[in-house]
Amino acid sequence: MKKALSLLLIALLALGLLAGCGAGGQDGGKDGAQTPGEPAEGEETENEAGEGQLQVIKVGASITPHAEILAQIKDDLKAQGYDLQIVEFTDYVLPNLSLDEGDLDANYFQHQPYLDQFNAERGTKLVSIAAIHYEPYGIYPGKTAALEALADGAQISVPNDSTNEARALLLLEAQGLITLKENAGLNATVADIVENPKNLKIVEIEAAQLARSLEDVDMAVINGNYAIQAGLNVSKDAVATEDKDSMAAETFANILAVREGDENREDLQALAAALKSDKVKQYIENTYEGAVVPKF
Repeated sequence: MKKALSLLLIALLALGLLAGCGAGGQDGGKDGAQTPGEPAEGEETENEAGEGQLQVIKVGASITPHAEILAQIKDDLKAQGYDLQIVEFTDYVLPNLSLDEGDLDANYFQHQPYLDQFNAERGTKLVSIAAIHYEPYGIYPGKTAALEALADGAQISVPNDSTNEARALLLLEAQGLITLKENAGLNATVADIVENPKNLKIVEIEAAQLARSLEDVDMAVINGNYAIQAGLNVSKDAVATEDKDSMAAETFANILAVREGDENREDLQALAAALKSDKVKQYIENTYEGAVVPKF
């Protein structure tokens, strides 16, 4: 009996020693200790958790051709560590408001005169970091098939935002349909028409609705992107287009816009470089057949 008690006491003492050793390791002993600043086994540091993840670049764009062009460089940017997310818009106001409010990193849909006007009217501070392409305006036939067939009082629809309206009026003037005040230029409005021999009725319509207006008017001057979206090609379907050496061709290149102060961000510079690549140039030339013209 005494022998059994002695063995039991020895066993209890051994268990106590083992428990003491284990507690010492958990409290910071050399074996099993966790060095400050190092992750525990199986854990990730903040940097390690992000390793291999792509940095998001969110870009607002008109559906055609801008979003289509951006789609061509998604894989190129992915190879550089970026996830290009394209947010499509169908108007000319929300993409700039979203960029200004920080919901986008950049947008790609507009030309510099429109951006300048938007900044002046809305108090935004958006800037261009690259000119990508130019979309020639065209006069497209509706009820009337040819310019010389336009009757007295014929209706011609134009964009109702000021910079694009001026551009449309300049194209109508270049065809001899109207005459604008001297030096009206890119600020021209219907109030600047001083000669209108056919008494044309200029109908101001939201740019996105111009193609739909064709069946209701004799002709329409349509923005390049909305013409493409409607299945129209300026080189095939328009009765007149902007000359390649016109003021418009030099002024209205579509740009990549960002918030002021973000011009030198590495991710946005990578985006601009990808958009100005030979790959994109070839895609534009092969796809749009003159309806979109690279500016690089």
